[in-house]
Amino acid sequence: MAAAADRAADQNPKPRDAETHVPAAETEPEFAEGYEEDGEEEYEEDGEEYEDDEEELDGPAAAAAERERVQSVFKRLSSDPVAIRVHDVVIKGNTKTRDELIEAEVADLLRAAPTVQELLRAASVATSRLHRLDVFDAVKITLDAGPPELPGTTNVVIEVVEAANPLTGSAGVYSKPEARSWSLEGSLKLKNLFGYGDIWDASGSYGWDQTTEVGVGVYLPRFKSVPTPLMARASLSSQDWLKFSSYKERLLGLSFGLLSTMNHDLSYNLTWRALTDPSRASSKAIRRQLGHNLLSALKYTYKIDQRDSLLRPTKGYAFQSTSQVGGLWDNKGLKFFRQEFDVRGAVPLGFYNAALNVGIGAGVILPLGRGFMNSSSPVPDRFFLGGHSSPVCSLGGLSSLLGFRTRGVGPTEARRLVPSESDSDSAASPGRDYLGGDLAVSAFADLSFDLPLKLFRDAGIHGHAFLTAGNLAKLSEGEYKNFSVSEFQRTFRSSAGVGIILPTKLFRVEVNYCYILKQAEHDSGKTGIQFSFSSPM
Repeated sequence: MAAAADRAADQNPKPRDAETHVPAAETEPEFAEGYEEDGEEEYEEDGEEYEDDEEELDGPAAAAAERERVQSVFKRLSSDPVAIRVHDVVIKGNTKTRDELIEAEVADLLRAAPTVQELLRAASVATSRLHRLDVFDAVKITLDAGPPELPGTTNVVIEVVEAANPLTGSAGVYSKPEARSWSLEGSLKLKNLFGYGDIWDASGSYGWDQTTEVGVGVYLPRFKSVPTPLMARASLSSQDWLKFSSYKERLLGLSFGLLSTMNHDLSYNLTWRALTDPSRASSKAIRRQLGHNLLSALKYTYKIDQRDSLLRPTKGYAFQSTSQVGGLWDNKGLKFFRQEFDVRGAVPLGFYNAALNVGIGAGVILPLGRGFMNSSSPVPDRFFLGGHSSPVCSLGGLSSLLGFRTRGVGPTEARRLVPSESDSDSAASPGRDYLGGDLAVSAFADLSFDLPLKLFRDAGIHGHAFLTAGNLAKLSEGEYKNFSVSEFQRTFRSSAGVGIILPTKLFRVEVNYCYILKQAEHDSGKTGIQFSFSSPM
């Protein structure tokens, strides 16, 4: 018995192994021998007569007989389960990749299949898993007949083609309209250097007037007896927040991925953080946090995403919870607890391919230690609202609030007035620093629909109408005593608008008209045309 199954990994972007189905047209199994339901092989009673019949069938007749035999096998597979047992898993084509890596990824999955139908589905899932290692150009899994003395068995043959060029790279220039900045980003990847599916990467980005970052890292899909992927990365970055909060942030850190599965992710970060104010005009709240600090934090994320698309969901739901504890094993470092929730869902409406996406997110950060409620939480780890990124794409993010500038919502404090040498009597306002919030809540509703022109529908261009709302509040430094739920609800900021969406393979481009429904005195919101570039990654 022989059957082939081959599918590219990009046809199944979400690793939902249990729900993978294999259409017959894609697998096209060809069976050399039939199997009885009890697992016994069928043989002709008269072998000589069988051979004579094969000799008589020639040309078109033989092809027709072969097609009829394959069709009969398909009918049998579609009607009744056919019992089978995997005898051996044979790996071919791996000159560098170690056998144990491939076996650890797929062997148990294939051996657990009790029927031919289940084995075909498992072969498709196994193909996707091997493609996701990102070290093979092609993967093919074939089911061959087992040893003659073991009826009802099969050998699974895995043939792989390793990447012809293990070194890959990418570079590009990206714009951020909400920050009026551009960035140059590039990365290099060296794949499968030691045969463990290891991926070594170096990346860098330079943002005009905002961000600079360089980093190196390594990723292992699994190592020895560790069943989950491992990751380690070192990075050096600089973030300029002078326009928004009067400080620059420099980070030198190490991060380690301790656990990574379909739903769970656990990582540890050790970071040396430095906050500076070259302008010397920061507010008192910012000046109190300037200097060097050590951040030793453990971060856990639980995620479920059952939506049918990341760029334009029309049905399904998603949930993400992120917990972070700072101050591990260091009495002088930053100590805080940060919790964030995000839940959303999409419902099809049945006209013009319309769908309603709704979501709500909430987060809180609290300082830890003696008298923690009278202490201050670290500003860079607080919640900020604003920016032009789409709330539909940004699962797990509380930052998006269309119509408002980046970090343009929430508690503020006046900056220090620094007299100019050329105009020492100037009374111009020095501006305000956005301080972020210890408590954040945001929500959105987005109605997407096809446009009437066929040209737009064929290109995936569609329209949408949206409503976003959110608010921030300060709880640390004793401010929790002044917190009022009714006041928090009354001061919710909100915006509404319509727009056109141009989806691409990598990101989602939006041209929106935003109308500010409600904002506070010092918020930075603006009614008008705005551009948005959003990525689901």
